[in-house]
Amino acid sequence: MGVPGKVNKAFKRQPTRLYVNGAILGYKRGQRNQHEHTSLIKISDVSDKASTEFYLGKRICYIYKAMKEVRGSKFRTIWGRVCASHGASGVIKAKFQRNLPPKSIGGRCRVMLYPSRV
Repeated sequence: MGVPGKVNKAFKRQPTRLYVNGAILGYKRGQRNQHEHTSLIKISDVSDKASTEFYLGKRICYIYKAMKEVRGSKFRTIWGRVCASHGASGVIKAKFQRNLPPKSIGGRCRVMLYPSRV
């Protein structure tokens, strides 16, 4: 494959990470009621409302481990989408296909860098 004595640059490159880490803060709520269909997520290194505009429409993945192995893996995922910003400190609102379980609060998720809006 290729010319002998030359190094193929494709093998030297580091793999590209297609996500940024996020922390699940809880559900959207008022003083008395909480709405489990919308989750609040803090994205790492995002600290103001203007920075959240880039992430609108991006997909989010919550990964958790289950007891039973299905299709060769014990890991399961719940996919969602960033739908709005929340407040002025870089928190976003996200809706998931299924509501996130309460044990996910305080846990980690991945905010994917796709689909692109550029």
